[in-house]
Amino acid sequence: MSGERVISRTVAESQAERSEIIFPADSNGLGNLFGGRLMQFIDLVGAVAAVRHSRAIVVTASMDHSDFVAPVHIGDLLILKASVNRAYRTSMEVGVRAMVEDARTGTLRHVSSAYVTYVAVDREGKPVPVPCVVAETEHQKRRFADAGRRREMRAGESKRARDVRASLGVGWHV
Repeated sequence: MSGERVISRTVAESQAERSEIIFPADSNGLGNLFGGRLMQFIDLVGAVAAVRHSRAIVVTASMDHSDFVAPVHIGDLLILKASVNRAYRTSMEVGVRAMVEDARTGTLRHVSSAYVTYVAVDREGKPVPVPCVVAETEHQKRRFADAGRRREMRAGESKRARDVRASLGVGWHV
């Protein structure tokens, strides 16, 4: 691509998948995967999708609406799939779905979902523009529209949080 900026990419061009076998070091006393470790896997696979879409370094800006639907046990085969739902000027919302695969039957069980926002940056950490997302299927188009609604909700929540912090003053944490 002789230095030209890509204006858009399809969802399929940047999708990412990661597989993990869950070992005891990743689990709590009940033999279930630590929630924080699952969040790390979600962040990693989401970042791969964001990098593929933006062709840039990405940083995690936020992770919201992270649902833990069912436990992941020691020995389970965890499959994580990530897709860029929508891109803005320098940021992207990536949806990640985590499932456990039954190795004997090949059936999948949904265990978690999350939405992660990444910002594309240059080597100095300054935000850089990203390509638009081309949603081709009805499912992708729904996710694209839903991402716009979530962005509006996040903006309202961010303003509310800033206002609360400003009203607390010095020493609020004591």
